Amino acid sequence: MEGGRPPFPLLPRSPHAAPGPVAPCLATPHRGAADHGAAAPGNAGIVLTGAPGRVRPPLEMEEMTEVVRIERGGDGIAVLTLNRPQALNAVSIALAEALAAALDECAEDPATRAIVLTGAGERAFSAGVDLREASTMEVPRIEAWFGTVCRTYTAILAVDKPVVAALNGLAAGAGFQIALVSDLRVGHPGIRMGQPEINAGLPSVMGSYWMTLHLGWSKNQELSYTGRFMDCDECERLGLLAAVVEADRVLDKAKELAGELAAKAPVAFRRTKARFRELAMRGFEEAFRTGTLGQQAAYAEGEPQAIMASFLGRRRS
Repeated sequence: MEGGRPPFPLLPRSPHAAPGPVAPCLATPHRGAADHGAAAPGNAGIVLTGAPGRVRPPLEMEEMTEVVRIERGGDGIAVLTLNRPQALNAVSIALAEALAAALDECAEDPATRAIVLTGAGERAFSAGVDLREASTMEVPRIEAWFGTVCRTYTAILAVDKPVVAALNGLAAGAGFQIALVSDLRVGHPGIRMGQPEINAGLPSVMGSYWMTLHLGWSKNQELSYTGRFMDCDECERLGLLAAVVEADRVLDKAKELAGELAAKAPVAFRRTKARFRELAMRGFEEAFRTGTLGQQAAYAEGEPQAIMASFLGRRRS
């Protein structure tokens, strides 16, 4: 639909959903615009406030900080920086909501021609979801939590403008998936990417779905079952990286590629991206439902909580 919003249907409820709207952040995607990965510790705890079915972190911990930084240059390229370097830019609820909102804002801004995503610091693009939040998650709130994180993926896909991921370090779990749904990826020789959910006690469902769009069945199985990370050379061989440059050139190269895509014939680019979006979204609802049920089952058994608690305890000692 030229010049309109792509139709992302409301997802059906799963049997263990909390009261309230289903994944409300997925119900109204914007034109132009977890399974989740094991993350470094971020903010402790979560609280439930606001509309039913939504999960929010404590106000005093993150909502008063700039967890996603937006920088706009005269070239029309907006750089969105995941800004939690102390937690390896782990995807907290606040960061997920801020990233989706920033993508929507840039999508509607006529002065923004393209978007580059990157992480603050030198260690990580994003290490996946925040383990401190994930370790305290309760079964009735999983659908809304998972939906909030998944909204970042659909927001990237919905943007009719180029979105390039500038990978400044580790991209794991949710961070890996953010990179996979971007239009292009730029890295440096020190990056690693992977899908480590299974090692945190979480079924690798959404991540394995996004990998089906990039990788063959056997490689997808290996990465999903083992949770291992790929180095830069392997990522490049598999075609996951459009360019590999030195670490201090990653952002500039990503902006260069974003500018090149933004210079294409607008209708041709929008229609081409719309086709990729259509293909990407064909299996998304099923992956979301299956991922939600898988995480609910895992949390009901206490497996993720035990593994995450052990990991966080080792880091404190």
